[in-house]
Amino acid sequence: MKNHLKEEILEKRNSLPKKEVIERSRKIEERLFNLEYYKKSKTIMFFVSFNSEVNTHDMIKKSLKHKIIVVPKVVNNEIEPSVIIDFDNLVPSGKFGILEPIESMKTAYKNIDLVLVPGAVFDMGGHRIGYGFGYYDKFLRKVPKALKIGLCFDFQVIDKIPAEQHDVPVDLIVTEERVVECGKNR
Repeated sequence: MKNHLKEEILEKRNSLPKKEVIERSRKIEERLFNLEYYKKSKTIMFFVSFNSEVNTHDMIKKSLKHKIIVVPKVVNNEIEPSVIIDFDNLVPSGKFGILEPIESMKTAYKNIDLVLVPGAVFDMGGHRIGYGFGYYDKFLRKVPKALKIGLCFDFQVIDKIPAEQHDVPVDLIVTEERVVECGKNR
């Protein structure tokens, strides 16, 4: 069921014209930047978007001006949070060609206030279907105090996903249409 759901939603997301992805992403950026959680956070971990994901590139560039920004670097099949100073220093890496820092500039997990989480599908309780590698579930267990926010397009949010014990739910979901407070829906 999870795979079928993931494929169905990703097919819909992948069919969005690039212009629409950018337009919807700008609305998500506006909602995110207006959240008190974002405003109060000092160290934020962004995912670096690829393909049809919510485009985070501009969000990262703007946030670098007044926040400490951390992005994932995959090392030995685990996410290593790496501080970046300049977005333009990221290079395509791994089998998907996702932009990553060349060298890791590590930060302590406890310093990360806010983690922005990608996903194929989210439910109202904050559970998610990722891309099947489990990188984020492993990583999110290491930052229990950080607020976790899923960024996705509104059609990627459904009522309920069958959750598994190892799943780490997000606290909020920000779409171009709304902000979902997931704790209320668990």
